[in-house]
Amino acid sequence: MANRIVVDPITRIEGHLRIEVEVKDGKITDAYSSSPMVRGLENIVKGRDPRDVWAFVQRACGVCTTIHALASVRSVEDSLGIDVPPNAEMVRNIMEGALYMHDHTVHFYHLHALDWVDVVNALKADPIATSQLAQSISNWPKSSPGYFSDIKKRITRFVESGQLGIFANGYWGHPQMKLPPEVNLLAVAHYLEALEWQKEIVKVHTIFGGKNPHPNYLVGGMACAINTESPGGINAERLAYVGRLLQEGKEFIEQVYIPDLLAIASFYKDWGAIGKGFGNYMSYGDFPTNGYGDISNFKFPQGIILDRDLSKVYDVNHRNEDITEFVNNSWYKDYSEGKDQGKHPWDGETNINYSGPKPPYDQLDVTQKYSFIKTPRWQGKPMEVGPLARLLVGYARGNKEIQEAVNGALSHLDVPVDALFSTLGRTAARGIETQLVANWTMEFYDTLLLNIKNGDTRMANMTKWEPELWPTESKGVGFAEAPRGALAHWIKIKEGKTENYQLVVPSTWNASPRDPKGQRSAYESTLLDTPVADPELPLEIIRTIHSFDPCIACAVHLYDEHGKHISQVQNVSSCEI
Repeated sequence: MANRIVVDPITRIEGHLRIEVEVKDGKITDAYSSSPMVRGLENIVKGRDPRDVWAFVQRACGVCTTIHALASVRSVEDSLGIDVPPNAEMVRNIMEGALYMHDHTVHFYHLHALDWVDVVNALKADPIATSQLAQSISNWPKSSPGYFSDIKKRITRFVESGQLGIFANGYWGHPQMKLPPEVNLLAVAHYLEALEWQKEIVKVHTIFGGKNPHPNYLVGGMACAINTESPGGINAERLAYVGRLLQEGKEFIEQVYIPDLLAIASFYKDWGAIGKGFGNYMSYGDFPTNGYGDISNFKFPQGIILDRDLSKVYDVNHRNEDITEFVNNSWYKDYSEGKDQGKHPWDGETNINYSGPKPPYDQLDVTQKYSFIKTPRWQGKPMEVGPLARLLVGYARGNKEIQEAVNGALSHLDVPVDALFSTLGRTAARGIETQLVANWTMEFYDTLLLNIKNGDTRMANMTKWEPELWPTESKGVGFAEAPRGALAHWIKIKEGKTENYQLVVPSTWNASPRDPKGQRSAYESTLLDTPVADPELPLEIIRTIHSFDPCIACAVHLYDEHGKHISQVQNVSSCEI
């Protein structure tokens, strides 16, 4: 008889996610992923000026921040045939690179690390031994015995007070926690350092975009003017500041994040065989270096891998019927063509129709619709998207930088290539690509400076800005690689207004419910066969789900055990619409 385990809410993610699993003989035999919240931005932007849509859809998330704006302006530019100047392309790349550096580092330390790091166990650490360990893996200056002794004293005060604060409600003492005390202390110290560092790198967005989160974008380029002499523009001083922020970020990633990742992963090599899933991976590609239309010169290559076969990479086409979305198990009205029919996003519908149980409820009725997330498919197949997909596609495409980075990590950990297809591989891939992106972002910065030095200060192409210059009807797609995976926005424009708009985000691919064929998506698939040591403390479920870095939405609603609304916490910048 299988035992049903419900984890709701999944914490340390963006938004609301519920996971239900069946466990038999200590292993997961089935899994269901459900999101009980709805976005509805597609309906909000209908009838609006396409040039303004980026400002609305960017607020789908307060963590992904710039990437939705980028996908949106790209969709409008694609629809109208607008090419952006090289400087705008570089600034967009720099802002996206800064997003990766911030997002992945924050995820590792503040969202995912506590699945592997036992904070309370760090109290047993010897600060001298911790210092020796730190100095053996990195040249990071904050590595003295005195430094780690002070960190240990801070943690001790937390524990002795009975109020762990930011470290409360962890799986401390769980049998799956395997790190020695010194590694735990090292990780906790860098957790606190990352809290300080992360507020610096986002200043790149405020310099080029005016603010963070949700910096300003512009159809046709970027709204920041380059003027090296004027205090009101992107002048020499601000450009130098950007360079310093990027360099400091690169150093933190190389000297703190990557050494910690490899040190922690070395104690969890068994997780290289857990969380494998169905083995289909998709990358849209991103970071253009010769214009958005030249996919061959993207830093992240585009492609699809099926059944873990790295010998063959399939192309992605956003314009034909390869990509379709289903709502057969989602809380929306069925499509007019039928419950089990899919729709290409250009023809997509978002008609909310909640038919789920009334809270509180113990278990989902998975024979009925059970999530607000739609179910996208490529040629009828489920896809995993994200850092692992990007690196696998790049590796299979023969990208030398990616191959060297991946092979170096595998060699360091002394694990086979097959270990990539796992929870451990997914977590390692995020760190590997962060280091790659940090290097690329410096390249984009140098290219921008060279363009300016050569006299090119163009930041926007406004030749098709006025609606009277547009065709009566047009449609476009803007795709990008968000930190969490393949993202695309599809737009239809009619008589100068947005006629239809659809977002298919990374967590739509990964977290969606079953399709009409009964195929599981990534979350549900990768949980199968996962061992669960203690059903009351299902840490193993959290580890695999966190390895995707779920991003569902941005508001938190609290209910008591009878379903009565008692309070609401809302991130205004993310949820004002």
